[in-house]
Amino acid sequence: MTDSELTDLRHQAAQGDRDAIDQLVELAAERGDFDELRRLAEAGSSDAVDVLVELAGERGDTAELRRLAAAGSSDAAEVLAELED
Repeated sequence: MTDSELTDLRHQAAQGDRDAIDQLVELAAERGDFDELRRLAEAGSSDAVDVLVELAGERGDTAELRRLAAAGSSDAAEVLAELED
């Protein structure tokens, strides 16, 4: 995907296009792009939160899991509890 296509996709996502949001989540997951996933999660994408939890759990990133748990993710709290046991 070119930079121009990615910019267009982000614009569509910002306008509420679910397909664009889903595509961005998928692309960010493939790249391990936490910043993009955080932006999407903050904009309300539960899929982005799920991917963040998964990636943070795989990396053992307790700081990210704490942040997600504090924001209300019960999945992040569960993974965090498992990592801290």
